[in-house]
Amino acid sequence: MENKLYKAFVDATYNVFNLMLNISEISDHPIEDFSTENEIAISVGIVGELQGEVIYSFPVDTSLSMVKIMSGMEFDDVDIFVTSAISEIANIISGNVITALSGSELKHDILPPVQDVPNVDKEYEIESSCCISTSIGGVSLKVRLNRA
Repeated sequence: MENKLYKAFVDATYNVFNLMLNISEISDHPIEDFSTENEIAISVGIVGELQGEVIYSFPVDTSLSMVKIMSGMEFDDVDIFVTSAISEIANIISGNVITALSGSELKHDILPPVQDVPNVDKEYEIESSCCISTSIGGVSLKVRLNRA
């Protein structure tokens, strides 16, 4: 299950970055140390037969570059517009993952994205982390789920 989730998130991120940001050179690798320090952390809840969250960690420079590509406007700092745009990218990626997994025996859905620092004390049955590298910077993902 973890490999299927990992692949679904990498594929969805590739597709969204390619279509929305015109970035086609994307690579991925597992990470051991997931951090949200000095980054925009966006959490998308998962509900249904799998419950938990996906946490997207966008470095500030990567976020500003993404929003510049999306809007054509230059931003120096993270503000509500930047956070909203990055949240929408996380939401679209998550929605694509749920759609890709819709043929599986498990039924689940997503909740709206929130800017959130993850609860590190809670334990999960399924945990997977990866870093996705692009020409404008990296994005880290952490999937944390329990069976309902």
